[in-house]
Amino acid sequence: MRVLALLLASWGVFGRGDIVDFDSMKLGATPKDWSTAITHRGDPGRWEILQDPTAPSRPNVLAQLAPDRNRFRFALALYDRAYCKNGDLSVDLKLVGGKFEQTAGLIWRYQDPNNYYLLQVSANEDTIGIFKIVDGKGLPVARLAPGLKAFLVRHRIDSQEWNVLRVSFHDTQMTVFFDHRKVMDAEDAANLKPGKTGIWTKGDTIAYFDNFRVEKKKD
Repeated sequence: MRVLALLLASWGVFGRGDIVDFDSMKLGATPKDWSTAITHRGDPGRWEILQDPTAPSRPNVLAQLAPDRNRFRFALALYDRAYCKNGDLSVDLKLVGGKFEQTAGLIWRYQDPNNYYLLQVSANEDTIGIFKIVDGKGLPVARLAPGLKAFLVRHRIDSQEWNVLRVSFHDTQMTVFFDHRKVMDAEDAANLKPGKTGIWTKGDTIAYFDNFRVEKKKD
């Protein structure tokens, strides 16, 4: 926890916003103040509190444990207490398994299961990217760089290892960090409404999450 505090202090957010480490929550249950949903058809997902001795803040994590052969099933866990348009969002993620997919990440400006933004980190593709879900359709959000229109960043993603994901979003601007290093900027104006924040997994991905943090920013 001391390491977490130092990192948060370095970001200038220590003492502000919500931090959820899941450590005092009941094992085997979906945590209080969280709700679940799915995008596209498939198993609704199984979100449970588990113990993991490797967790950044021991002993507990929030795990998504239900695989699905539908590669386009998104299992969502939404933090009901954080509703914002602009903010700074992060989580520790460990991709544990998945035969077809090992993909998960963060959600913000969630309106309903068919409209929100997501940060995608994929170990089977070694990519990081931002997508917008609009009326149930996943559309890429282009990253900003001189002369480039690509929407995915190539980055080594190792399964069974903990990594820190973070996205800062303000109006149309979005900035993504991986293990505290900036990896991309992006811009999009499709959804500028306040919404919930949360986490998600894709297809048959099994993943663990720890130290979910959200800080609301002024509009």
